[in-house]
Amino acid sequence: MSAQCSGGSLEFEGIGKRQVAGAFDAGETSSDAGWLLLREVEARRGILERFAGCFRDLRDATRRKHEVASLIRQRVLALCHGYEDLNDHDTLRHDALLALGCGLEEPGDGLASRSTLNRLELTPATATEQDRYHKIVYDDAAIERLLVEVFLDRYDTPPERIVLDLDATDDPLHGEQEGRFFHGYYRNYCYLPLYIFCGDAVLCAKLRTSDIDGSAGALEEVERIVAQIRTRWPETEIWLRADSGFTREPLIAWCEAHGVEYVFGLARNARLQQLLAPAFEEIREEQEQSGVHAVRRYEELRYQTLKSWSRERRVVGKAERLGDKDNPRFVVTSLAAESFPAPELYAKIYCARGDMENRIKEQQLDLFADRTSSHTMRANQLRLWLSSIAYVLIAELRRLGLAGTRLARAQAGTLRVRLLKIAAVIKRSTRRIYISLSSQHPEQATFAEALARIRALPPYRA
Repeated sequence: MSAQCSGGSLEFEGIGKRQVAGAFDAGETSSDAGWLLLREVEARRGILERFAGCFRDLRDATRRKHEVASLIRQRVLALCHGYEDLNDHDTLRHDALLALGCGLEEPGDGLASRSTLNRLELTPATATEQDRYHKIVYDDAAIERLLVEVFLDRYDTPPERIVLDLDATDDPLHGEQEGRFFHGYYRNYCYLPLYIFCGDAVLCAKLRTSDIDGSAGALEEVERIVAQIRTRWPETEIWLRADSGFTREPLIAWCEAHGVEYVFGLARNARLQQLLAPAFEEIREEQEQSGVHAVRRYEELRYQTLKSWSRERRVVGKAERLGDKDNPRFVVTSLAAESFPAPELYAKIYCARGDMENRIKEQQLDLFADRTSSHTMRANQLRLWLSSIAYVLIAELRRLGLAGTRLARAQAGTLRVRLLKIAAVIKRSTRRIYISLSSQHPEQATFAEALARIRALPPYRA
């Protein structure tokens, strides 16, 4: 017999001589006890509190029910647990553990419906107190500064060196959103957001239209971020790393003028390939003699474009044969050959930038950074930042609570399934709220260890 529902009762296929039945009558329960773990992270880092401080609330204080801080907590914590749609909140607003995660004792004390959260996202920059609905205005410059501040606050002492990775990606669009353009390379209508990471820390998530060069706006973002970092860490060495889409004279020249080292990919052309031709002749002979499938050699080159570059620069060329295919690759860098030989520069420094692509995928696939379905670019930029803040919260959980465990490098989607999605029953008395977690959860020890580590840290002080 298939599952049926009659008068609140559910009937399932029987087992042996026994009937299997049930009902949605467990009382105050939740499938997401991980909200409490993220709440502990927030209590020590104040990420959501500071993010909420980037909004101006123009609503009448005597008539509003949902504070901005509660709206932000509700939206970001839901993203961490896989609830990307505002529609989800018509049910989530009654979840007791989400209420606790937002700092409320009872679900009915102030969790918002989708319509209220929608007003948060759709408020224009020009909103005033006289507007009827949309009165919560975000400060884009403050949010951009916050992402860098959260990164800087990770460190008790300034690091000797940091590497900033730049990359652009496509954000496919399926409606008539503002700023919608067709991109020939990605073959769809999309946005082209710019990301800047340092390791697993996101420093910039900038929504852009796709009718531009992939490096457009990168110099301005780098100037802003480097200035903010140097205010706190004047002695820290800063490197930039990116693929060939960012190898543009203004960005390279700015780095050279401001003491920022760089390692950028360089698109191959006939002149570069000609410079690498002798190396390919040598590795073809080596491959024929040894019979190996892959052979490579790195060459030091000096190169200047015919028109766009202002000066000659160091270029490292990789001559590689994979079977019977030539695979030439090039990078341009300000790093000295004496300190960073060609093989190390290419294989260990430049190729390490590939990990940034995993961080972008984590945001888009696990935390819904590509859920930019609002009509305006301003609203979609906020959605991108909401996903970025959710990513920051997950990254802090990994750093503070999971270092050394088998989930230390797990991506957000894995952490959600293995650590955050825990069934729980909520029991209340006059003195306490008791959370009865599933005794069959496979990551009980990891959860308890992470909680103990986080609670041992001092609380956040504004």
